Amino acid sequence: MQRQKGGSSRPRQLGIIVTAVALVGVGGWFAGSQMQSPADAAAARKPPKAGPVTVAVEQRSLTASVVAQGSIEFDSPQSLALAGPVGAPDSGSSDPVAQRVTKAPVAGSEVKEGDVLMQLSGRPVLVLRGSVPMYRTLGPGTSGDDVKQLQRALTRLGFNSGAATGQYGQGVATAVSRWYKSKGFQAQEPSIADKQQLGTLEAAVTAAQQGLLSAQDPSGGTGSGDTGSSATDTSGSGTGSTETSGTGAAGKGGTSGSGTSGKAARLQLKAAQQQLDAANTALSAFQAGYGTKIPAGEVVFLPDLPARLDKVSVKVGDTPTGPIGTVTSSKVVVQAVVQGSDAKLLHEGMTAEVETTDGKKVEGELVALGDDVPKTGSADGTTAQGASGGGSDDASAPVPVQISLPAGKLAKNAGGSAKVTIKVGSSAGKALTVPIAALHTSADGQATVQVRRGGTVVDVSVKAGLSAEGQVEVTPSGAALKAGDQVVIGQ
Repeated sequence: MQRQKGGSSRPRQLGIIVTAVALVGVGGWFAGSQMQSPADAAAARKPPKAGPVTVAVEQRSLTASVVAQGSIEFDSPQSLALAGPVGAPDSGSSDPVAQRVTKAPVAGSEVKEGDVLMQLSGRPVLVLRGSVPMYRTLGPGTSGDDVKQLQRALTRLGFNSGAATGQYGQGVATAVSRWYKSKGFQAQEPSIADKQQLGTLEAAVTAAQQGLLSAQDPSGGTGSGDTGSSATDTSGSGTGSTETSGTGAAGKGGTSGSGTSGKAARLQLKAAQQQLDAANTALSAFQAGYGTKIPAGEVVFLPDLPARLDKVSVKVGDTPTGPIGTVTSSKVVVQAVVQGSDAKLLHEGMTAEVETTDGKKVEGELVALGDDVPKTGSADGTTAQGASGGGSDDASAPVPVQISLPAGKLAKNAGGSAKVTIKVGSSAGKALTVPIAALHTSADGQATVQVRRGGTVVDVSVKAGLSAEGQVEVTPSGAALKAGDQVVIGQ
């Protein structure tokens, strides 16, 4: 029984061994079939054969625009400075006192004609409209265009000074006094020193008149010849007789003495007359400027009012020595620069869309381009945005542009930035468009595009039109091109 059992186990063992060998063979064959040599692997990774790169022809509306970044600003910035000192706060004081700001201007405030801009040593600095800047003290005896614009300003404010003759007379002085009073101030009247000077000059005239009378009547009006004085004919003819005490003689013996005394009298009379003339001239000159005045620092003329006080560079306690601030118009504009090549597409009157950083959109108008754009930042004389001003020979040099906005728009965004989009053209409805890279020009100037049809590429003649956004409008000859066709843009 044991022999039969051991004999039956040998065939099973043999079957297992055969099966294992077969499995190993199959595994080796499979592994061998999956392995590649380096050459075979490199050959398997070769790129496919190169062919043309194509995109589809589109039918769409095409709009060409010039886009730039700009800054939102108030228009017409102008540096503000005083032309001179204000009047003395105490007209009786002759001691020089440093003039200090006692009430500073307020940035962002609106300034109207006749307003008090600030106070300096208690004196007002007033604002008037005029193109001639304040450059001197205006008072009796002055004349010119600055006086004429002062007269017109006073009339606009309701203080009629008479016809605008350009002469500062009593009517102007009265109007100035009334204007100052309406603002709670007293106009600059003659100081005590001025009044004393006037009295001195008047006394000099009186003394000169008395001297002339004495020279005209040396005898003091007694008619006596025994006082030792000479009586001379004021006509200077030398015919008058002279009688001198102690001579006791007349006639030929007294001729020499008489002639000498007459000459001296005439010289004395001439000197007295010259002294009177000089005294009258000095008095007249002083009186010509005597009266109510506007010191050079008490009025600022601005060409356009109302204005906005944009920046202030002084504070209470300061002694102004330069600009006190900057004023602007209340009108808002956008200053931007575009490339010279884009500037050739622009002209005044074009519509521009202005979009702020917070998404507000406002339609404006292109009002200035290149050298026509007013220079901004007058305090340092630099050109806004680093633009060339349009005078550069470089066609790609930046060119400044100015966009005007409707009144009241984007005033709160002043000082911020904005995107400016200026539409320069558009297609007539929907047109066939291809990428600019698909357009080729032959030696004879004919524009073509290459169209892939099946396995071939054919040239199609087209007429190029408006280009924008990397696309160009094309019009094919006949019906050789339609939307959806694949045009070649590269290999």
